[in-house]
Amino acid sequence: MSTTGRGLGHVVVIGAGIAGLAAAHRLLARGARVTVLEAGDRVGGKLLPGEIAGVRVDLGAESMLARRPEAVTLAREAGLGAALQPPATATASIWTRGALRPMPKGHVMGVPGTAAALSGVLSAEGLARIERDADLPRTEIGDDVAVGEYVAARLGREVVDRLVEPLLGGVYAGDAYRISMRSAVPQLFQAARAHTSLTEGVREIQAKAAANQQSGPVFMGIAGGVGRLPLAVAESVRARGGEILTNAPAHALRREPDGWRITAGERVLRADAVVVAVPAPAAARLLRAEAPGAAAELAAVEYASMALVTLAYRRADARLPEGSGFLVPPVDGRTIKASTFASRKWGWIAEEDPDVLVLRTSVGRHGETEILGRDDAGLVEVSRHDLREATGLDAVPLETRVTRWTDGLPQYPVGHHARVARVREHVAKLPGLAVCGAQYDGVGIPACVASAYAAVDQLEGDDRGVRDLAAHPVQSLHGGAGE
Repeated sequence: MSTTGRGLGHVVVIGAGIAGLAAAHRLLARGARVTVLEAGDRVGGKLLPGEIAGVRVDLGAESMLARRPEAVTLAREAGLGAALQPPATATASIWTRGALRPMPKGHVMGVPGTAAALSGVLSAEGLARIERDADLPRTEIGDDVAVGEYVAARLGREVVDRLVEPLLGGVYAGDAYRISMRSAVPQLFQAARAHTSLTEGVREIQAKAAANQQSGPVFMGIAGGVGRLPLAVAESVRARGGEILTNAPAHALRREPDGWRITAGERVLRADAVVVAVPAPAAARLLRAEAPGAAAELAAVEYASMALVTLAYRRADARLPEGSGFLVPPVDGRTIKASTFASRKWGWIAEEDPDVLVLRTSVGRHGETEILGRDDAGLVEVSRHDLREATGLDAVPLETRVTRWTDGLPQYPVGHHARVARVREHVAKLPGLAVCGAQYDGVGIPACVASAYAAVDQLEGDDRGVRDLAAHPVQSLHGGAGE
């Protein structure tokens, strides 16, 4: 069963998160026969629709970057074009130094082009430290560097601790002093290579963005929740003849002379090609027999756990500040790391029941264990405490829901790009095998879809997509408070 010269044949996709479903969708468009194996009882991975107090909400990711085309285009192809909806407000705050302060403008992931851009968030000493950047000698960054380490060296720790850290934490639930600048904020990495002054490099990024001004919103949601996306893609996959099997965990993957043998419970499937679209630990187990080098690299990938606390209130009882929510710097010692005023941010939530106000908080960062060890009631309690401190909200919720994402977010430490390159180098030695997912090229929805498309192209002998992702990672921009 070779894919050479006669199309892709039968392809098994392991994993029905958005990456696996996007791969299946693309494979069917290319004429393949597709079977998707999902270990759990549902599709969608970290995209999870839910309900609270009779209102539909997202219990996982709630928006997607619209300036990259992959996710929005996939939504349209899956029949959700009319449901695409930008945030009703993009105005957010940062809860720091004892007050809610307007989120600064004129920065790239918290790194300013001028000190004035962070006025009101940083102390006078912190602002003065930024001004010294222009007089400092070049900071060598080598092949990669931690975002926090580099920015602190150029602009001072206060910029990192009060703005970069909460912004990056909203994406990775990680530590800015460990996260790779090359993989997580590639624009800054290129600016650091090209300029001695970091603020000068940021101003150049901003000038280029202004010159290439794109119309339309930066982020997009879906009426009814982004959690509808994997369901719609799965429906499209089935309508095109693809098979999706849930409660079917793949536990063995072996190369045979005429293709691949996949064992999933009592099922044994044979395929011309396989796309492995599961998180790193599961991928490592599957690849151990045939690609031990790739398996070893994937087994070393670390993950952060987090929880989302969703709360519904009677609107008449709940007065909130303006905006879409707020971020919380870890340095301020609070428990929650962000809050999204969901009914403010998404018009469709407000329309479903105008008398109900929904908001959510997020808790948990990489390395934190104590807070996530608390029971659901404990997480609701600390969320309500911090919300009261930040906003004055003291009403009793109509309903609460806690959604735990254990090992939900892969970490991108310094050298992440090199690890991904080594994984793909090992995988490329095996015909008819490709990998995709959040642990490779970005944790956002467009990044996962782009990774899936590159994997399909690679099965057809076209590695341009993989090379493009390696050269131009999909930056996981922060989508507002609570993302």
